[in-house]
This record gives sequence, C-alpha cells and structure tokens, in this order.
Amino acid sequence: MRVVIALGGNALIQRGQPMSADVQRTNVRTAAQGLARVAKDHQLIVSHGNGPQVGLLALQAAAYPDVEPYPLDILGAETQGMIGYLLEQELGNVLPFEVPLATILSMVEVDPDDPAFGDPTKFVGPIYDEATAKALAADKGWTVKPDGDHWRRVVPSPRPLRIFELRPLKWLLEQNVVIICAGGGGIPTMYARGENRQLVGVEAVVDKDLAGSLLARDLEADLYVMATDVDGVYLDWGTPNQRRLDRVTTADLEAGSFPAGSMGPKVDAAVEFVKATGQRAAIGGLEDIDAIVAGTAGTNIVPAD
Repeated sequence: MRVVIALGGNALIQRGQPMSADVQRTNVRTAAQGLARVAKDHQLIVSHGNGPQVGLLALQAAAYPDVEPYPLDILGAETQGMIGYLLEQELGNVLPFEVPLATILSMVEVDPDDPAFGDPTKFVGPIYDEATAKALAADKGWTVKPDGDHWRRVVPSPRPLRIFELRPLKWLLEQNVVIICAGGGGIPTMYARGENRQLVGVEAVVDKDLAGSLLARDLEADLYVMATDVDGVYLDWGTPNQRRLDRVTTADLEAGSFPAGSMGPKVDAAVEFVKATGQRAAIGGLEDIDAIVAGTAGTNIVPAD
C-alpha cells in the first residue's frame, strides 16, 4: 500500500517537555521505530506538525530587537528542514542502508480571502499562564487563547488548496523513496494580487492534518493515518460516557461533534480523504502504528454505504 502518515506534535515534543534538541531527537527516534516497520512493507510518505518548533524560533528571533521578526512562512520552512533532518537520520538508522530517504520543502497555496485570516485559531509555540500570555500579546501584537489549562499564541489557519512540489514528489515515489514532506501543513504561500501574480509567503499556519489529507489525495494513497497522542476518536470525550469509535463511516463522523481545537480537524481531514478516494483513513496512537495500518487499532474511517 501507499501510506501517508501525519505525525502529531507529540511525536516531536510532548506537552510540558523542554524544547531541547536532545528531547526532540529522543522522541523522533521512538517514532522512527514504528515508521520503519511500516516502510518495510509499504510505500511511506511522512508529514508532521511543527507548532512548538515555530513558536521556539519566534521566541529566539525576539532576542534580536533591532531585526524585523521573521514571518511564519520562513519559520515554517526552517522547521521543515530541522525536523526533516531528524526524521531522515533516525529512519536511516533503522531502515536498510539501500532504502532512499528525502525531505522536500513543501509550499502550500492558500486563498488570500480565506475567512481564517479574520479569526486566528491555530495554536503555535509553547504554553504560558494567562498573565504571561496576555503580556506577550500586548508586547508583540499576538492573539492568545486558552488551550486546556494553559494559554498559547494563535494564528490564522487557512485551508490548503495546492501543494506546489507535487511533480517531484510523484517522481520520488516512482523511485521508491521514503518521503518526508508538507511538514507543519506546508509553507503557506499565495499569489499576490496584481498583474504579475508573484508568489509570496503568508503569516499563517496551515493545519497539518488537512494538508496531509490533500497530500494523500494528490498522491493517490491507499491509506491516510493521523498518528496522535490518543488511541482513537471518542464520542462524549471527557465525560463518564466517553467511548472510542473503532470502525465508522464518514456519515457517522459527520453526524457527530468534535472539538475544533483538537480532534475536529483530524475528523474533517479523514472525511475529506475517504469521500474523495473511497479509501480508508485512520486516527490513533503512534505506538499502535502497525495495528492501525493493518486496520485493527485506532479509529478506522471508511466510506458510507
């Protein structure tokens, strides 16, 4: 099978962990074990989150007050290189030497009129207490919102329309390369208005799961997996009546209600992929990745009858 796996941020930095290089490498090394097992039997494409890493780079840039802060599209490109390097190296340490690996910097087109620009919702960066978050917002012009028991910065999250590097990605798949791409939802770009239609970067973060769904559709994947820190999709999450969904149809999920800031985008991405392709999507824990690919773990989403 051709399998696209979108790694959640927990594969790189777990909530509350220090954002050091050593911590990220340790987490990536663990993730690489499961990814390598998939790559031995299937054609593998990996995407990943980058919210904490983008936030860290933004904070580091703030140490240079005489320099204009780097925009999110450039920070996103930097994280694609950094995380891609770690994934390539750790996958290379567990896969046979002859298996080729490549990280592709990936630009994703968004619509300048997307309503997301008027309502920032995408969490990026580290967690803060309320007082610190509001002080940073006042100082830096950020928008901040609660994220569970903490506060974080939020930025616009427009929908992905097109992945520009699709042709080289398809060529690499013809050569049986394990690909790492569309990291952090891709580098957000758009065509500037005007006669020349110049391609420019955008101060936004594209949702990685929706971008992964677009990637999986465009690459004609047989399976799209979103690996996260829970073992599947739950109804009535956080209540005494919560229950995990095992095998459901797109119609089942569309009839449910899921939190917009966490599981909602994953459910939307899964439904989009399944309805467009007729193939299976799955959501579950990274530690169960073998069983998820086999269809025996996680929440498996299939076409409606």
